[in-house]
Amino acid sequence: MHPFRKAVESGDMDAVAALLADDVVFTSPVAFKPYPGKAITAAILRGVSRVFQDFTYVREIANPDGRDHAFVFTATVAGKQLQGCDFLHFDDHGKIDEFTVMVRPLSAAQALSEAMGAQFEQIAREAAEQ
Repeated sequence: MHPFRKAVESGDMDAVAALLADDVVFTSPVAFKPYPGKAITAAILRGVSRVFQDFTYVREIANPDGRDHAFVFTATVAGKQLQGCDFLHFDDHGKIDEFTVMVRPLSAAQALSEAMGAQFEQIAREAAEQ
């Protein structure tokens, strides 16, 4: 099992943060612009872990060179079931430098947007504390 998947599935958000490059860029499925930097990305991922229920990775797809991975998942947000995928790129040091998330269907993406909006102040505080 990939270390990222293991960290997420065990709920070890410190281990997830340790896998992020300092210059990671997080692209959200519900925000217009990407979020650059380890502190904000780690805080967003902690926020996501608070709003997702029944989160499960169902498939892992990897490029043979190990630098690109896709982790397909299911979860529930505010009673809406969603399917999604984490697309990760790893730098020369094995750290995640690109993290893109896509989710479907639209109703679940909207529920995710609302739930994450409610987390915004806490996410901002956590990022500033890093």
